[in-house]
Amino acid sequence: MLFFYQILVLLSLLVFLGIVLRNLRDLRSLPACCSPSEHFVSVLVPARNEALNIERCVRSLLQQDYGAYEIIVLDDGSTDATPELLRSLAGESGGRLRSLEGESLPEGWHGKSWACFQLGREAKGDLLLFTDADTIHQPDALRRSVGALQVSGADMLSLTPHQELGSFWEKLVVPMVYFILMCFLPLRLVWTSRNPAFSFANGQFILFQKEFYDSIKGHAAVKSNIVEDVWLCMAVKKAGGTVTAFNGTDVVSCRMYRNGKEVWYGFSKNLFAGLGYKTPALFAMIVMTALLYIAPYLFLVRSLLTAEFSALLFLLPLSQVAVVLLSRLIIAVAFRQPLSIVLLHVFSWVALLAIAVNSFCGIKFGKGASWKGRNYNFS
Repeated sequence: MLFFYQILVLLSLLVFLGIVLRNLRDLRSLPACCSPSEHFVSVLVPARNEALNIERCVRSLLQQDYGAYEIIVLDDGSTDATPELLRSLAGESGGRLRSLEGESLPEGWHGKSWACFQLGREAKGDLLLFTDADTIHQPDALRRSVGALQVSGADMLSLTPHQELGSFWEKLVVPMVYFILMCFLPLRLVWTSRNPAFSFANGQFILFQKEFYDSIKGHAAVKSNIVEDVWLCMAVKKAGGTVTAFNGTDVVSCRMYRNGKEVWYGFSKNLFAGLGYKTPALFAMIVMTALLYIAPYLFLVRSLLTAEFSALLFLLPLSQVAVVLLSRLIIAVAFRQPLSIVLLHVFSWVALLAIAVNSFCGIKFGKGASWKGRNYNFS
């Protein structure tokens, strides 16, 4: 029985490695050169307590080499210096930047979706770019993404930004987002299949055809979803629209979190929600992770402690670990992640499982997840 388990684990990991390789082929970079576009773009930024980020984000957006665009930032009830910074930036922008004060959060809405919905109402463009306040954009980001949207003919485009990583805990946990994406979701099916189960989007950068965005009622379609980006993709596909995604690591970067505490609470807010608050899905993830990514290390430790180096207890687990680390290394190179942390991959999984349990317990037995002064619990 143990033999069949070891073989099944190895085969599964090889399949996931194959998915990684195919995904890297399908997730293309943005076209380098794009013909001039007549589309007017509204760049929309929700901001809540973003004093550390908002200035560098807005300044990078003001430096775009795209002609026809506006920037609208919505201050979503910030209690820090965000409003003052926005007023100063608006005065320097020559009319390119507008700053709005957000309305009170209605019942049944999550904060970011409500902020984005308000931004969508104010936008004048026929294309809408929703981007987070903790992002930085290269001068050609808007031009190339608009060109990619035109070439693809899609209604919605998303990018995978480069994730800036500072602290140890950021380096340990944040790269797992792309590892899980690249191993478990065949990206080609995101834009070729009508099945909403194959959906992906990154809320750090989503470009919409406004006409289609309005047709699905914008962010009102996902008003109660914390992981609003993926659910937006589902809404587009259910409405018969098309989506696409590109590797955007060379044009957009993002610093999601800045320390271990933010990593803990930020991922706790999103993880159980990302599974649709489905307890069986959470426990299935925990069991699969334990069997595929943690158990091989336990077999290796046992072999080293007992000096038993059989094929069943040492060579097969060693092969499993090698396949996993190869997958992680390939993904790290593709998304410009620190290579030094690759060998700690098993600890990344342990940390993620701890966050998963905290996310579950906080929603089911606590007061829900908390982020930037708001509690989230729509289970």
